[in-house]
Amino acid sequence: MKHVYPVQVFYEDTDMGGVVYHANYLKFIERARSDYVRKLGNDQNAMRDAGIVWVVRRIEADYLAPAKFEDDLIVETTVASVSGVRLTMDQVVKRDETEVFRATVTAVCMNAQGKPVRLPAEIRALL
Repeated sequence: MKHVYPVQVFYEDTDMGGVVYHANYLKFIERARSDYVRKLGNDQNAMRDAGIVWVVRRIEADYLAPAKFEDDLIVETTVASVSGVRLTMDQVVKRDETEVFRATVTAVCMNAQGKPVRLPAEIRALL
């Protein structure tokens, strides 16, 4: 299942050259992942109240083409794999049909003490 999340590039997202500053792509894909798991039915506030939070463990990213001020982008997110302890998602940022950024993100769950824990079964079932 592919999730699509729209992003408009604002002036604050760009560097002096008018191109999206590289770190802002991480914000774009974070918003898309959060929206995706929320729409699947994963209540992150309830998780936190239960003492479990999502944490990004690894990101592998490629910058493929510049995005600029006032570009309308979309972030496409798909689940690459789910195991007992990790969730890996592929994310692509596009302007029309042009891929401008691509990332593979691995997330895990941690408890309130900062220790890794298994993904709750109900979350694995959603994914």
